[in-house]
Order: sequence, then structure tokens, then C-alpha cells
Amino acid sequence: MARSVTPRRKALNTLIAWAAGLLIFFPILWTILTSFKTEAQAIAAPPIFLNFDWTLENYAIVQERSDYMRFLWNSVIIAGGSTILGIIVAVPAAWSMAFVPSKRTKDILLWMLSTKMLPAVGVLYPIYLMFIQLGLLDSRIGLVVVLMLINLPIIVWMLYTYFREIPGEILEAARMDGASLKAEILYVLTPMAVPGIASTILLNFILAWNEAFWTLNLTAVNAAPLTAFIASYSSPEGLFFAKLSAASTMAIAPILILGWFSQKQLVRGLTFGAVK
Repeated sequence: MARSVTPRRKALNTLIAWAAGLLIFFPILWTILTSFKTEAQAIAAPPIFLNFDWTLENYAIVQERSDYMRFLWNSVIIAGGSTILGIIVAVPAAWSMAFVPSKRTKDILLWMLSTKMLPAVGVLYPIYLMFIQLGLLDSRIGLVVVLMLINLPIIVWMLYTYFREIPGEILEAARMDGASLKAEILYVLTPMAVPGIASTILLNFILAWNEAFWTLNLTAVNAAPLTAFIASYSSPEGLFFAKLSAASTMAIAPILILGWFSQKQLVRGLTFGAVK
């Protein structure tokens, strides 16, 4: 029998949750506030929280110095393309591991996950040379493929977990009714796993959007996304914190808005199958 939660315990849990949320959000809030300060106010000691002269000068300078929309468009194409390609590859892979497992299925899953533990710098040089030979350096296609591959283990693991919650008898019934493999995946499995697939898409899009190591090392001008846009405000002359904060705010704003409007779907997908 489930234990009832006392009002005091509930209030304590709420307080802890709010404290954790504010602690996580504070760096973002500080970045946004700093973007409205002058450079002198941004490095003032002690730090100035709200009592400063608000200005839009940093945003104006950033807009004049950089083509923000080009960086934004590159981020959308790269993050969106890698997400779509990853889902296309991961859905059949997760289906086979969830519903047609072999003796080595768990070993394969663990091996895929272990690749995420490999330091990215360890494979940068061969991939860089490969990109030069294939003509993919500073190209959107190259980044789409790389980001898809580095996030693929997470996508497969998440989809595998969601698919395991779906009764295999339903797919067997579809086969008995004459459904092909394509129809089974597209018209039976996918609609039932929409919450899980949606959360996987959102998480992968966020990971690809925030990726900095590969985007900074494999791009220069043409395919540079918003991570390169932020890095451009670190110069040999020093860090311009107010302008850097303005660039960072402009870079994270689209993903924050997306996360805000899709939070219910994301939470629903992440808890998919947790309650029966």
C-alpha cells in the first residue's frame, strides 16, 4: 500500500525542486542580464545584478558584426538534418533489437553506448583528414553525418527502451493480418511510440544544436552554426563579456523557446512506460 505524503514533506519536496531549478537556471539568467550591460558593468566587482543601465548596444553591435541569420539557418539545417537522419537509421535498429533480439543484442547496445565514452579529440585527426579527402570540410552535409553518428547510440538506446514497453503481441497480430515489415514499423509501431519518438527527436535536436567540439573543428565559414557564432567573440584582444553574452543569448533563445513549448511532450516521452 502506497504511503501518503504529508503536507510538510510535500512542501519540502517542492522547495527542493524550486531550489534545484533556480540553481540550474541561474547561469542562463546571468548571461541574459549581462547581455544588457556595458562592458565595464559586465566585469564590475562586486558583480552588478539588477542595478545597472540597461542597453541594447551589444545586440546592435553583434548584428552589425555578424550575419546572425546565416549562423541560425546553418544550426537549423545541421541539427534538423542529423536528427531526421538519426531517426531514420535508429527506428529499424531499435525495432530489431527490441522485437527480434539475438544473444548479442545486449552486448551490441553496451558497445554502442561505450563509444560515447571515447574522447572526441582522439578521433578528430582521422576524421579531419577524411573530410578533406571527401571534400566535406566546412560543409553542412559533413556535419549532419558526424552529429548523427555521435548521437546515434543515445537515439537507439532511447527508442529501444520505448519499444520494449510495447507488447510484441500487437506486432504479431499485424503480421498475421498480412502487414509487411514496412507497414508494421510505420503504421503499427510508430503511432504507438509517438511520445517516445517525439522526446527522442527533441533531445537529439538539442544535443546537435549545442554541439561545439565538432562544429568548431570541422567548419570555418560556410557551414558555421551558432556555436561558432558564439566562439567568434573570443579574440586575442580578450573576452568581451557583454557582447559574448548577447551572442550567447541570441544562440540559445531559439532552443529555449522550443523547449518551453514542447516541455509537456518531452516529459511525457521521457516517462513513457514508467507508469502502467
